[in-house]
Amino acid sequence: MSVLPKKNHALNFLTESVLDQRVVNFWVQKFNPMWSTHEMLGRIVKKQSTAKDMVTLTIRCNKRMNFGLPGQHHPVIVEIAARRLERTYSLNRIDEQHVELTLKKVPQGAVSTWLCNVAEIGDVIEFGQPYGEMLCVTHPEKDVILLAAGSGITPMYSMIYDLVKTGQLKHYRLKLMYWVKHFEDVAFHSFFEKVAQQYPEFTYQVFCTQDAQTSSRLNEQHVTDCGDLHDTAVFACGPSGFVNSACELFHAARLFKSEAFTLSPLEISDTGTVTITLTKSQKMLEVPCGISLLEALEQANEKPVAGCRMGICNKCSCHKVSGVTQNILNQNQNSEPGSSLRICINSAKSDLVLDL
Repeated sequence: MSVLPKKNHALNFLTESVLDQRVVNFWVQKFNPMWSTHEMLGRIVKKQSTAKDMVTLTIRCNKRMNFGLPGQHHPVIVEIAARRLERTYSLNRIDEQHVELTLKKVPQGAVSTWLCNVAEIGDVIEFGQPYGEMLCVTHPEKDVILLAAGSGITPMYSMIYDLVKTGQLKHYRLKLMYWVKHFEDVAFHSFFEKVAQQYPEFTYQVFCTQDAQTSSRLNEQHVTDCGDLHDTAVFACGPSGFVNSACELFHAARLFKSEAFTLSPLEISDTGTVTITLTKSQKMLEVPCGISLLEALEQANEKPVAGCRMGICNKCSCHKVSGVTQNILNQNQNSEPGSSLRICINSAKSDLVLDL
């Protein structure tokens, strides 16, 4: 028997049968922080300003990386003050090993502040599995409208970048409409301008809502300007208020997909408390109404699994045995027993029984 099979067999035995993967990772990362038995890791190799309070990180990924499709999102995990924190961002793959992560600094946002202000070239971050269905490449429609507000431009940039890179944009009639507060907030402007010059069927419009010459927010006139929508795919990304408006206005589109990257909750005036029974931990908790169940459970010193905290990634989803809940984003109530519940965007309207 040759030496190589013996070594491979020994390594597999150690990593799969004897040692915990976390222990293996701890020691191999003493030699190289990018080595891992199972983690998707990336090292920051470039950092540059993209727009006001917006940064683009170029990241070299290890061999474990599962690159998402253009328009999808990845959980991004960083360690800050000995705490592992996870947030969701859209990545743009630029070659076989590198991705770009573009993000805006959010006030009081621990992860965005760390990535924008503290993270340096050489720092290593961890990624989770990609997800999301807002994808041009998987739908047959060639008439496409992209609606973006703020940092909701990042998945749109990823899709357009890939269509240009692969030579597929020439097959699309694509319109990008991009809302920001001020022109200094516009990201990727030179790239979109260049693409518009090269591809006559690509249209690019920027709407600045708080500059001296203000543009109007998304409204019915914008829908009218887009013409017939019956053969059109519409993708929208931005704050939940923007996404909800887009959904109402573009209801006639053949296909509509959206993702909201921040919660802009509708007012919920509920006061008082309810009792939540957790079947797995066999606990009964009294929690306040009017806030998300995730926040309420955390205030009660519980630690439910959560990811994006925006209703996108589905990590916090659990089985609701009984009770009435209210969606924080659209105020829809759900009294159906035995249904799936995303605790980050739902509040309690009655006593609940949850499989947690």
